Amino acid sequence: MRIVIAEDAVLLREGLATLLRTAGHDVVASVGDGEELLDAVRRHNPDLSIVDVRMPPTHTDEGIQAAQTLRRENPDTRLLVLSQIVSGRAAADLLASGNGGIGYLLKDRIGNVEDFLHSLETIAAGGEVIDPQVVRKLLRHRSRIDELTTRETEVLALMAEGKSNAAIAEELVVSDAAVAKHINRIFAKLGLGTDDTRHKRVQAVLAYLQR
Repeated sequence: MRIVIAEDAVLLREGLATLLRTAGHDVVASVGDGEELLDAVRRHNPDLSIVDVRMPPTHTDEGIQAAQTLRRENPDTRLLVLSQIVSGRAAADLLASGNGGIGYLLKDRIGNVEDFLHSLETIAAGGEVIDPQVVRKLLRHRSRIDELTTRETEVLALMAEGKSNAAIAEELVVSDAAVAKHINRIFAKLGLGTDDTRHKRVQAVLAYLQR
């Protein structure tokens, strides 16, 4: 993949670039602020951009703002946003900002290299990846989630992480058919119908994050 990195911490930025190049990816630009990110993506049209939430000059939400600008310009832009804090609203806003191909992970996830690289592949292919800690925080604050059973909640949480039916089945040690039944029940309870399409998976995750 051709990748742009936007991260103001030089050591992390260079570390990410080294990791990605070692994995066979092409880092076409490595920048330190939101404006440079916009310029780099417009110039290189990468397969994926990795964006820090907080960048100069105020170190608040420049990365999120730049990411949202890129998605407005092209809803198919693939983005992985990295953060040191858990923000369900930022994750939900990004999921709603285009046609898939979005991720929101905490920075400590980079340490699990295999999972991190898999997340990049999922996002580049048009999937969505949400950090498990974001999912757990939302579980504690969304009362309507009580409409789902414990198992349905577990399945939806794993869907929010971008996992396929087969991966969910493996993690929960159940059959693929059982996962499909749980997903159909989730869709029904959220008023989305019962056909397991990618569009409905995104809608289900959005409903989950925004309640």
